[in-house]
Amino acid sequence: MPELRNNRAKRKLKNGEVVTMLMGGPHPPDMIDLMGQFGFDSVLIEGEHGPVDYGHVPDLTRACDLWGMTSVVRIGANRPEMIYRTFDLGAQGIMVPHINTREEALAVVDACKFAPVGNRGMGAGRQAFGVTDYFRKANDETLVTVLIEDIAAMDQLDALTSVDHIDVFYVAPGDLAQSMGLIGETTSPKIRSPKIFRSKSRTHRRAAGRR
Repeated sequence: MPELRNNRAKRKLKNGEVVTMLMGGPHPPDMIDLMGQFGFDSVLIEGEHGPVDYGHVPDLTRACDLWGMTSVVRIGANRPEMIYRTFDLGAQGIMVPHINTREEALAVVDACKFAPVGNRGMGAGRQAFGVTDYFRKANDETLVTVLIEDIAAMDQLDALTSVDHIDVFYVAPGDLAQSMGLIGETTSPKIRSPKIFRSKSRTHRRAAGRR
């Protein structure tokens, strides 16, 4: 029987290893297939700022699957129907923007995970074809990333980052700088302040981005 594909990026994160990601798209399927030979662990499929829509996701994620790369789709909003539809179309990971509170983070988990962890819609999609016990296994293999990119999140960091089942809290300095009235000043000490990266919970799951 077929087995659910391993999520390479998630497994490396659990082991404390560095995860490489192909970014900067758009990346058509042929480009992803070409770049797969160079050993990237994951590919960011840009559905927030780029041209990717739901019709593109199946072929883009298939190209990632060919090389065992984790497909991570950045969507435009924290909406459950956008999250579970993206997974149903073949994504192995999701990146959700502008998460500022514990409640918003919990809503992401609720949409990403099947019961008993969450309430993701029971459509399964092509990653489930032929896989026994898919719903339980999918909860283990799904990569969940949230973006911290607003000053509103700063006073909520401890509570926000205490939410279970989120693999990466990704700090996006470009948007964070804008929200602080420092547009374009991504290297400002106020943006790079240790406070942003220091929380009482799960420091190993925090990452700094370039955006």
